[in-house]
Amino acid sequence: MRSGSSLINPWIRTATTDHHPKGSTVTAATDPRTSTTSPEAIVDVAIGFMAAKQLFAASRIGLFSALGDGPLTAEELASATGTPAAQVRILADSMAAQHLLTRTDGNYALTPDSAAYLTGPRAELDLAPFLAFLGSISYDQWQGYDHTVDTNDAGTLALDDAGWADFMAGVMTYNELHARMFVRHFDVSEFSRVLDFGGLSPAFAVQAMTANPQLTTHFVVAPDFSDEVRQAVEAAGLGGRATIEAQATATASVAGSYDLVMLNHVAHRFTEAENLDIIRSARAAAAPGATLVMLDFYLDDDAAQRKIDALHAGEYYNIDGTVVYPQATVEQWFLDAGWEPVERIDLPGSPRLLVARTR
Repeated sequence: MRSGSSLINPWIRTATTDHHPKGSTVTAATDPRTSTTSPEAIVDVAIGFMAAKQLFAASRIGLFSALGDGPLTAEELASATGTPAAQVRILADSMAAQHLLTRTDGNYALTPDSAAYLTGPRAELDLAPFLAFLGSISYDQWQGYDHTVDTNDAGTLALDDAGWADFMAGVMTYNELHARMFVRHFDVSEFSRVLDFGGLSPAFAVQAMTANPQLTTHFVVAPDFSDEVRQAVEAAGLGGRATIEAQATATASVAGSYDLVMLNHVAHRFTEAENLDIIRSARAAAAPGATLVMLDFYLDDDAAQRKIDALHAGEYYNIDGTVVYPQATVEQWFLDAGWEPVERIDLPGSPRLLVARTR
């Protein structure tokens, strides 16, 4: 075999002109040596499910929690998690490649983000229930996505009691994350009376009342969620600052006068006509100069669509037929109901806030 670096590396060898098929012509458009294109973005998307499954596995075996006391080698992580060393090395290297761990001289350590969200009881908020939901229920449901795309048939979930418990644990954990991002990026200090209308998680109001000790909240929630909301508010020690009213969201008639109205994760669960009625009901309960925040995922008309919203548009419809609406559609509902759109706030790793004020 002839020596030479161009022959040792097969990729370099196939790029030389003398190995193109006889009679072919190499142009700037076909010569890989002069091309400025890259397959990296395509490949990153195509293999993204591999990274997700490795994250789910790392969370499930307690890899991140095992690093809570400091850096460990792969062998030490294997011992701490009771997982074969070869697999731990793969998982730890992958998590380092995803910037969820650092790797220095064979020792793996947490990043600030992984310490905050992936370390069980040590975490600010443990996302393990959400990851477990994605890795089982959501992942399995995506196996039918081709049918959804080809037919526009909405997905349906068929779960037993244990499956629904896992579903709710994952969804409510994700809602808790959204609530924390909400109070981090939206200032609630100027408000005094909140209407939490139609939401399924009390976490948003709990976080808002915790951030603003003068805030009170009136919940208008679906009858089958009222007990859970009451228990959560009382568990947070906020029962004396909250009232709870059970009404079907789409037909609710709300009395009172509130300076902040929250419609959190409402839009995707209802039809366009129902959403307009809900927003009109919210307007009827708004004080002069009140603010409306409608938290959900939204498609946009920006030059580059925010990724998380487009992904959830597929997730929601494929899970149960609920809809991620365009921002422009929702803002037209605002105008039709007597609200003036003010701004959009994109929450990290979470939905968006569409903010409006009374007109």
